[in-house]
Amino acid sequence: MTLTEEANKLAKILIVSNIPRSVAYTLVYTRGKEEVTSIEIEREAGLRQPEVSIAMQWLRRRGWINKRNMKKEGKGRPVHGYRLSKDFDEILEEIIQDLTTQIDDIKKNIQDLAKFKTA
Repeated sequence: MTLTEEANKLAKILIVSNIPRSVAYTLVYTRGKEEVTSIEIEREAGLRQPEVSIAMQWLRRRGWINKRNMKKEGKGRPVHGYRLSKDFDEILEEIIQDLTTQIDDIKKNIQDLAKFKTA
C-alpha cells in the first residue's frame, strides 16, 4: 500500500469502529481527492477489484460517495469516477454519532442486565 502512516492509522481506527476494512481504506484514500477511479484505489490502497466494488456500494448506500461513468476506449471493465458527496469531516461526524448511539445502547443494556442480578 502506498498510503501514508497517518492514513493507515486512520483506516485502522475506522476498522475498529465497525467500518469494513475495504470501505475504510477506500474512504481514507478518497479523502482530499477531487475524483478517483477504482483502478487508482486498487493500486494505491492495496485492494482487489471486488473489494473496491463492494466498498463503493457500501459508501453509496450511506450517501457518502457519488459515482460517475467515464468513457473508456476499447474493451475491458468499465471505468468509474468517484468523489465524496460530503465533506470528510461530515462523514467522520456521522461515524462518531453512530458510535455514540452504540455506546448509549450498550450502557442501557448493562443497566437492564444489572436489574436481574441477585444480591
